[in-house]
Amino acid sequence: MNIIDAPIAAETEYRHRVSVSDASPPLDKLNRPLRDLRLSVIDQCNFRCTYCMPRDTFGPDYPFLPSAQRLSFEQMVKLAKAFALLGVEKIRITGGEPLLRRGLEALIEQLAKLTTASGKPMELALTTNGSLLAAKARSLRDAGLNRVTVSLDAVDDAVFRRMSDVDMPVSRILDGIETARAVGLAPIKVNAVVERGVNDSQILPLVRQFKGSGVAVRFIEYMDVGGAGGWSNTKVITARETRQIVEAEFPLIPIVSPEQMGTAVTYRHADGKGDVGFIASVSQPFCGTCTRARVSADGQLYTCLFATQGTDLRPWLADNASVEQLATAVRGRWIQRDDRYSELRSAPRRPGSAKVYPTVRMSLVGG
Repeated sequence: MNIIDAPIAAETEYRHRVSVSDASPPLDKLNRPLRDLRLSVIDQCNFRCTYCMPRDTFGPDYPFLPSAQRLSFEQMVKLAKAFALLGVEKIRITGGEPLLRRGLEALIEQLAKLTTASGKPMELALTTNGSLLAAKARSLRDAGLNRVTVSLDAVDDAVFRRMSDVDMPVSRILDGIETARAVGLAPIKVNAVVERGVNDSQILPLVRQFKGSGVAVRFIEYMDVGGAGGWSNTKVITARETRQIVEAEFPLIPIVSPEQMGTAVTYRHADGKGDVGFIASVSQPFCGTCTRARVSADGQLYTCLFATQGTDLRPWLADNASVEQLATAVRGRWIQRDDRYSELRSAPRRPGSAKVYPTVRMSLVGG
């Protein structure tokens, strides 16, 4: 039975269960299911990280989305219900910096009521730069947030300020992480993008900072995402190189678990005091197992982080369109998906050839 034929459930039923057990989940052209939704709530950020939102591009006059063009929380909840119908099991709130979106807890409270098509609680996560986390952690937890990931590329204050290009001490981010841990948000992960010659000196300090704290550190290869106009593969420190740096001081043991089907290859400290992950997005692309869809703050569906254009979902977010109709539109786009940019980027090319094509800005669709 096709999703379009599924019976329309009453709105109150969605508060308890979203289920279409008689509808097969969509597969794209490479047989990848739809399992994860990255939902951007705002395209603005209070950082100007050099590899994502460099200040010379994203200056004071940059035309970010006005609030009237952002999706409302009601529209975002409708989106989440439609994606749940299609088999999504995890929703990650992103930005920009999502904690800049006023009243975000109200959205999280509604999303936390959803279940997956199989009847399990929807996993709800958030990625943040951590600058507002100390003030927001408890209210986020109380609203129903499950887990949080903090982007942090350095624990040395000078390196942190240089990379984030913001007049803020790194201690503020560390306080936010500690507050999140204290109020019970778990697991907490720290994501660090490693750029050769910029913050590679911070690999071991980051591991030392969080070893034994219950916070997992994950190192990400420097990618050519929208905003990284000066990207070069000479600036990439591979996940293997990073792991060798860590293992020179901290023996690691590989973890074999279902989570290894995700983006990170995770290791545990030999003494059991924490985990370290490595995301080889450039040297070992994982396009073949990518199950993510992204919806921007203005309602565009992107099927790849490196997409050049999206599919406008706003016609199906109008009041006269049902959740099922929205799900049908998403299904139709997903089954046409054949994105595998990172694999194509890694294929041999002529010496000196440029990046394949420009990508949508990362602050609009989330990382």
